[in-house]
This record gives sequence, structure tokens and C-alpha cells, in this order.
Amino acid sequence: MAGEDPREAERDLILRALAPVVDGIAATFGPVCEVVLHDYRRPERSVVAVAGAVTGRTVGGAMSEIGMRVLAHGDTADDELNYVTRTGTGKLVKSSTMVLRDSTGAVFGALCVNVDITEVDRVRGLLDALAGTAGPPADPPVTTFGDDIDSVVDALLDARLRRQDQTWAGLDRPRRLALFRGLDEQGVFAVRRAIEQVAARLGISRASAYSYLAQARATTGTDDAPEGAHP
Repeated sequence: MAGEDPREAERDLILRALAPVVDGIAATFGPVCEVVLHDYRRPERSVVAVAGAVTGRTVGGAMSEIGMRVLAHGDTADDELNYVTRTGTGKLVKSSTMVLRDSTGAVFGALCVNVDITEVDRVRGLLDALAGTAGPPADPPVTTFGDDIDSVVDALLDARLRRQDQTWAGLDRPRRLALFRGLDEQGVFAVRRAIEQVAARLGISRASAYSYLAQARATTGTDDAPEGAHP
């Protein structure tokens, strides 16, 4: 098509080529495996292909907080391999997120593999107990997976408030700036309309939210606004 950006066409081609790989990997590892193909050009509906049912993702669903973290790092993002998290329903999941780049090196998506290791961990615990080598159980972080980007943003905001053990009203100015800085570093404000959602959840105006974000970035020397953080 005349006028089509060749980089966008290349990215579309890469995603189409990887779609059959999603099914192949999931079929190889069986029902404990889920493979998700993401197009980060569309954060709110980044899932373009999925096989398996570990986290309950569906095509057209939103990225998780892990995807937001990749967005926050931009083209400097690295693959994240063999990390363990827990879903909101209690499943223990070992995952790998492999970023997708076009021929210029720009990151535009990811191929994610999620393996449910809940039963494996349970059996390991039993064997450790029998061998007398059982130690305190690991406490992996809880990761929010969902097809609704708003629920992911809400979960990240709630987690930050819990970490500070305060409501927004109870935070002094430095900790309010730290809250916005932390959300920004997690890629939340790369999501369209996230700034309005955060403002509404905190009970402040959109203008105040933009002010806090600008000041938080100024204190770290990163005042470039990512996509989606513009009025």
C-alpha cells in the first residue's frame, strides 16, 4: 500500500511468522504451558496470539505489568528469562519474556512463555520434607494478568500504596512524588489514559497528576513524556 511505513510492515510480518510458533511451543510442553505473543504498539490489546490457559489470556487482551516494564525500558529492554511469579489465583508460574525487535533494533513486542509449576513446587516441598532439607518457602511476587489494562494499572497502584503502608491522603509530598516516579518506572504512563485513571483513583485532578509526574521525572532527570502521558 502506498505510503505504508516499511517498519510497520516488517513488524506485522514478524508477528504473522511467529503466530504458528505459539501453538507449536504450547503443544510441545502440554497443558501446563501457555505462550502469548504481544504487539506492544497496542498496549490495551497487545495479545495477538495465545495458546494454553495458564494465566487466562485471550486474543485482544491487554499486556501485563511485565509488558509495561518492557515498555518503560524501551529499546534498551532485555529478555527476562526463567523468573517466577504467582498469579492472583495462587498459581506458581515460571516465565520467560523475549522481546521482539525490528531490523533497526526497536522493541515492538514480546513472545512470552508461562509454565504452571504449582504441582512441581508442591512435589518438591514433599521431597524436601522427606529428606529433612525443607526450608522456608520462597515468596514470589504476585503478578496481575488480565485482558483489561485498567485492572493491571489498578493493581500496580494498589501495590505501591500497600508498600508505602499509606493512603494517598497520608503521604507527604516526597512520597507522593516517589509513588508517581515508581509507577512511571514500571511503564504505567506509557498506557493511554493511565494518567487520568490514576488521578481518579487517587481523588486528584488530572492537572495535579500531570504536575506530580513532571516533578517526579525532573528529580530523576527523565522529563521526556512517554506515549500516552500527554493530555
